Amino acid sequence: MRKRGLAVAGAAVGLTAVVAAGWGAQSYLGSSGSGARSSGPSGLAGPSRTASPDGAPTRSGAPSPNASRLRMVNGRAQPPTVRVPRSASGRYAVAKGTARPPAGARGTIVRYTVEMERGLPFDLTEFASNVHRVLNDPRSWGHGGTMRFVRVAQGPVSFRVALSSPALTDRLCAPLVTGGELSCRQGSRSVINARRWGTGVPWYKGDLAAYREYVINHEVGHALGHGHEQCPGPGRRAPAMVQQTKSLYGCRPNPWPYPSE
Repeated sequence: MRKRGLAVAGAAVGLTAVVAAGWGAQSYLGSSGSGARSSGPSGLAGPSRTASPDGAPTRSGAPSPNASRLRMVNGRAQPPTVRVPRSASGRYAVAKGTARPPAGARGTIVRYTVEMERGLPFDLTEFASNVHRVLNDPRSWGHGGTMRFVRVAQGPVSFRVALSSPALTDRLCAPLVTGGELSCRQGSRSVINARRWGTGVPWYKGDLAAYREYVINHEVGHALGHGHEQCPGPGRRAPAMVQQTKSLYGCRPNPWPYPSE
């Protein structure tokens, strides 16, 4: 069932694409203040109608009973699943320092920031490292030397990747209905629901590492001006901008905008 608010998101994504096209000649795509309102001392953005919602599975999962053991899915070591509380502090911590793209990377420099809500059961440095690795993978949005991503702790940025509790996600994504399960793009923030980060979705069949790559690419894709796509046909790879958190719609899981053949 489609959730209330998707029609609003569709129109907003189109607007985002128009704005992003006008930024193409700049060395970064936006600023940390674009499309957001302050909500007091926490510095959190208020509700924005530029959010783009993603769907949700029907279960939140529980900690893996074998979390201390190395779990392999699709030939990859998997992080343990983590049960995430509904709410945390409501305040973000910013990943410190600067992370540059790999040596030899080409393309327009895109500056971004990584944030994590204080009180979540994850390590901020590890989360920031994961985001940076994904964005600078040649299968991600910088494919073909079009962009290279630099993580910074301050200054003008194109977007902010923010790992957020379900309650904070609901608050930031309003008026879109995220129901404690969805992720969204709100203003300058790519808001990643920590519940999904902790457990993934059933149709990724335990490949939490791949699902995390997907949710980063999908929400950052919105920040870069990309709208939702549909499954091109049964058994084919799902484009990264398909709402794979909600369903694969007959496609195969795929985290990447430009998957290798």
